[in-house]
Amino acid sequence: MIKILIADDQDILKQGLSMILENMEDIKVCGLASNGNEAYKLCKKKKPDVVLMDIKMPDLNGVEATKIIKEDFENIKIIVLTTFNDDEYIYEALKNGASGYLLKDASPEKIADAIRTVYNGGALIQSDVAVKVIDRFSKLACESKEKDKRIKTLTKRELDICRLLAQGKNNKEIAQALFISKGTVKNHLTKILTKLELRDRTQLAIFSVKNDIT
Repeated sequence: MIKILIADDQDILKQGLSMILENMEDIKVCGLASNGNEAYKLCKKKKPDVVLMDIKMPDLNGVEATKIIKEDFENIKIIVLTTFNDDEYIYEALKNGASGYLLKDASPEKIADAIRTVYNGGALIQSDVAVKVIDRFSKLACESKEKDKRIKTLTKRELDICRLLAQGKNNKEIAQALFISKGTVKNHLTKILTKLELRDRTQLAIFSVKNDIT
């Protein structure tokens, strides 16, 4: 059972989302928060597996809440929810450790699938989000021409996988592009994360863009 915490200052949306997710056999809502501070306290008390985090909340917004939660509870996954596509928030949330990003008008099935994805160690690098993240980190890469020395430890195939991941491709799409199986992609990703000492796919996508593996 996947334990979920929902953080949103809109009670109607929060309650509605809670009712929808409670109907999923493998998902249980363990807490509701109205701001980032409440979300942090409930993370400490309830130890959820995944937090659905609204970006704009009073007292402490979702971006800052993501930062402090990931600092103290590294294993808790966070999906940022918002009603608009804002590249600044996407960039900051991912930089602070969020595993992905969804619009609030996403279907219940899509939200549930997103929860399962991050719970199982995946990341939500959607095509529209990937474009914004790539643009933001490409600018940083231009400002700093020195690349991370760990790149030299990667094989050509591993670099190809990093490149496709940075473009927003999922495992199936990467497998198709490289004519290999999804299992092989997964194995390569595990090795890449170990070599680069990175936590997850989101960090790897950011690393790839910052070091111009695109």
